[in-house]
Amino acid sequence: MGRFGVVGDELANLMLLLAAAIWGFGFVAQRLGMDYLEPFAFNGLRFVIGALSLLPLIWFLRVRGRIKGMGDTGFWRRALVGSLGCGGILFIAASFQQVGLLHTTAANAGFITGLYIVLVPVLGLVLKHSTGANTWLGCAVAVVGLYFLSVGDDFSISFGDALQLAGALFWAMHILAVDHYATRIAPVVLACGQFLVCALASFVVSLGLETTTLEGVKAAWGALAYAGLISVGVAYTLQVLAQKHAHPAHAAIILSLETVFAAIGGVMFLDESLGSRALFGCGLMLLGMLISQVPLRYLVKSRHQKPA
Repeated sequence: MGRFGVVGDELANLMLLLAAAIWGFGFVAQRLGMDYLEPFAFNGLRFVIGALSLLPLIWFLRVRGRIKGMGDTGFWRRALVGSLGCGGILFIAASFQQVGLLHTTAANAGFITGLYIVLVPVLGLVLKHSTGANTWLGCAVAVVGLYFLSVGDDFSISFGDALQLAGALFWAMHILAVDHYATRIAPVVLACGQFLVCALASFVVSLGLETTTLEGVKAAWGALAYAGLISVGVAYTLQVLAQKHAHPAHAAIILSLETVFAAIGGVMFLDESLGSRALFGCGLMLLGMLISQVPLRYLVKSRHQKPA
């Protein structure tokens, strides 16, 4: 098919769901990796591994003629601009997330990061995207959920959860940036470029603030392999490829399921647990995320629809 029709939409949704699962379990790898490496060194290594893993694919697609215009100056100018834009935002978002994981659980990090899906349509207002009543209702429900998950009896929020919340804002900006550039640049080139920008920025910060040893890198090889090859090289590429054909709000709701996978991974591999208050908060946050993506008119229509 020349156009991305119904079958293509289903394939895009499946790609996004797979990315969500990979990212959810990626929180486990990110936590385990920091047993041996500091946050910026870990991010720099995982993103450079992800970028390098895409080079054979870029070469293959170019040989097959699937990437056109690579010899043109305009192609590389657009690639540079897109890589700097998406990669810069990715660096900030990933930094908040990785440092925050030092101070909170994988489950909390997953659910708070997932708030980006209610922030996507809100930030879309700046780009003159329409935002329905369902978005505001979803935001309200998610904020209440965040209170039960993260805010203590003394009305304070932990440092780690606060960092994850700041990161959620930049993950939402990243969704919109990818949506903007994915139709202008070959998706796999955009993915590789943004990973390299993020890795370079992470290495610069790491050199100034951290001490990294070869022994630490060797000890963290398993976490780096998953976080680099799978979580970055595979999942982010799935996101870019799928978002070329998916509405950003639809992409956001599917990607938000990474929160569920993060909680499952934390329980299975990190011996984490959630109390009844936290579980209630997680449930409200997930409900708010879902509400924000379903127009209320569809819910009303479905309620009044007569059975066949």
